[in-house]
Amino acid sequence: MSRLMNRKPGRVLHLGLVLLPFALLLLLYLSSSQARLTENPNDKLLPSFTQMADAVDRMAFTPDRRTGAYLWWDDTSASLKRLGTGLAIAAATSLVLGLAMLIPLLRTPLSPLVTVISMIPPLSILPILFIVMGLGELSKVMLIVIGITPVLIRDMQQRVSEIPTELLIKAQTLGANTWQVVIRVVLPQLLPRLLQGLCLALGPAWLFLIAAEAIASTDGLGYRIFLVRRYLAMDVILPYVAWITLLAFIMDRALKGLCRALFPWFEPKGAH
Repeated sequence: MSRLMNRKPGRVLHLGLVLLPFALLLLLYLSSSQARLTENPNDKLLPSFTQMADAVDRMAFTPDRRTGAYLWWDDTSASLKRLGTGLAIAAATSLVLGLAMLIPLLRTPLSPLVTVISMIPPLSILPILFIVMGLGELSKVMLIVIGITPVLIRDMQQRVSEIPTELLIKAQTLGANTWQVVIRVVLPQLLPRLLQGLCLALGPAWLFLIAAEAIASTDGLGYRIFLVRRYLAMDVILPYVAWITLLAFIMDRALKGLCRALFPWFEPKGAH
């Protein structure tokens, strides 16, 4: 009889085990919501699915009376634009500085600087960003960039250090100069690692975005959540949170799919 730690679930059991915790959470919410609404029909803490569906219809498919806009989609568009811009800048910066880490004359001053910057809590400098850059889009995007770039750079540095020295020596023996080694040997090693790092950075990036939008914004998913909280509008907040989670999941799947398509030889740590 095999040990429990060596037993792997079949396809059907695997799917059932994946869905089980979600089903349990859903059942717990439904029962708790029904109990609260039975006791007090005006309770706002745990709205029913019908109430949340009505809120989604009002926010996503009914024009706003004041502006005529569809708030759900306008908020989504504004947040994704900020998030995408921040991720793109962070990815480009991390890749360039990660490549620079191959050169000792650049790695020596950059490595300790990046380490120190990565220790600064990004949310603590949000007031500074607002003071220096104003309350516009730049400060929100820069919070995302500052929040995730140092971590991505350190990950790139780690990947550079993992490249076998023999591979670099062989490239130079065959006549490759520094730039050829960087472009043809190091860059292909860093790109899949960068996509993997972006997947891991999605959670913090969303956190920084929501925080910035909550403090100083007139649109966006974070702005809307903190706007309606004063009315205890959980029928709006919960669908927005679920929508953010779905968007993050889709982005994660897209990045991993892109990595598999472009770099089929790359197997991230922990993959099976």
